[in-house]
Amino acid sequence: MGQKKRYHPLNILFDFWRLLKNAFFFVLFLFIINYDSSSAWINYGRIIFCLAVVLTVFSIIYKWFTQKYLLDDVSFHMYKGLFNKSERTIPYTKIHNIQRRQTFIHKLFGLASVVFETSMTDTDASIKFGVISQKELNELEARIHQSGSTNHDVVAYEAVPEAEKEEQVICNRTVHFRPTRKDTIKASFTSLSFLVLIPIIVSVSSEIEDIFDIEDKAKTFLMSNINSWWIISLFIVALVIMSVAFGVVRTFLRYGRYEIASDDKTIFISKGILEESTFTISKDKVQAVEVTQSLIKRMLGLAEVKLISAGSVGESEDETNSLYPFLPVQRAYEMLEEVLPDYEVTQKMYLLPGKSLWVRLLRPSWLWIIATIALFFFRPQVFDVKQAWWIISVFLFLIIYIHRILDFINTRYMLNGGFIQFKTGSLQTTMFVSKRKKVIEVEVSRSRLQKQLGLSTINMVNRSKPVHHTTIKDVPELMADAYRTWYIKRTEDIEIEKTSI
Repeated sequence: MGQKKRYHPLNILFDFWRLLKNAFFFVLFLFIINYDSSSAWINYGRIIFCLAVVLTVFSIIYKWFTQKYLLDDVSFHMYKGLFNKSERTIPYTKIHNIQRRQTFIHKLFGLASVVFETSMTDTDASIKFGVISQKELNELEARIHQSGSTNHDVVAYEAVPEAEKEEQVICNRTVHFRPTRKDTIKASFTSLSFLVLIPIIVSVSSEIEDIFDIEDKAKTFLMSNINSWWIISLFIVALVIMSVAFGVVRTFLRYGRYEIASDDKTIFISKGILEESTFTISKDKVQAVEVTQSLIKRMLGLAEVKLISAGSVGESEDETNSLYPFLPVQRAYEMLEEVLPDYEVTQKMYLLPGKSLWVRLLRPSWLWIIATIALFFFRPQVFDVKQAWWIISVFLFLIIYIHRILDFINTRYMLNGGFIQFKTGSLQTTMFVSKRKKVIEVEVSRSRLQKQLGLSTINMVNRSKPVHHTTIKDVPELMADAYRTWYIKRTEDIEIEKTSI
């Protein structure tokens, strides 16, 4: 066993930078905007702020000195505390996915950050390195990947030069997808990135107007050129070009250098230009797969494939567990078979019977009932229409029931050997695929109305953080019974899995 290590010393610098970012608006408000204020609550606010900064600085330094880690052949060992010490031991085999990230600042120092996610649900379930060298990170990932093999040899691994190891790892990977320029342009329109420029222009123009009072000048210019159709056309064309260019650049920075690759045991998803991120997950840790299509993607024949794992996927707004979000539908299914050859996906699925539609139409909508009662009592006037409340109620009723009809039309189900497939949704559809041995809980329920018509609701649970629930309503009772029998055979899959180790 090696020696305990402290985290990289630049962790302190990055924590200080994070403190400065979080404190910026407090400094702006307390010391710049209200610099000459003698108000008591401003003075108290300054004192509390200064104390909080001092305590945070102390905690950053204290944390770096008291938190250590140690790596052996099979586990992480995490230590923290000075007087009240604690230790965590997490086997490499418990790691479900790895999220590597390089911000622009990390790149300046040749560093990275990484999160090793486990299936545990406590607050310390994740192993986080806010700053780590590329060399040490590669060694950590190699240890974890080798832990899944019964014939791994750490000594042999350490004897191989670093450059040779990296080249060997890259050669063993199969690249399944890299977006072309056409894919990037299509993605910028599908994601509606070009619309982001409009609120930015409005916000900037509002700020300029507050400073220079240009509203009257703009009105004068507009009135004097209202008949000059070419000026208006030129302005519209310029705005469209700027919006499209902005959308393409924004999409390129987010999804540039996108790559989906895999080897025999692991899937790698990397993306980003200024900020690079890599999501790594073992194939046997994938709990389920989701194929999602929004309304626009369905119109353009695109889809997004998400990998569901027992570990969390982080708090970033960009979901790292997603394959390229703008794949052609057929290519998405093909890539799913390439990346996860053990998964079987069929596009032939059963529709719900007609009586399921009647159940959905007869089921009361509590949202509509409560909203209608509130509208009746308050009777709001919209566009000076006195009886607008019942028009809004009818409009809400139509939206709810059109949503139910579309959900009925799109709902599908299928038992395919050791796999189950559900497809649900109205405007946005989601197809869920999971292995039987990855399902940890099943619930079949029936309401009174469903009992009379021979229908059931199936709820399925898979490991994830948070726990992933999948529900399909109003399936035939025979399907529910078949599903229950199918799930009971899960023990056979588990026995086979154990004997194969």
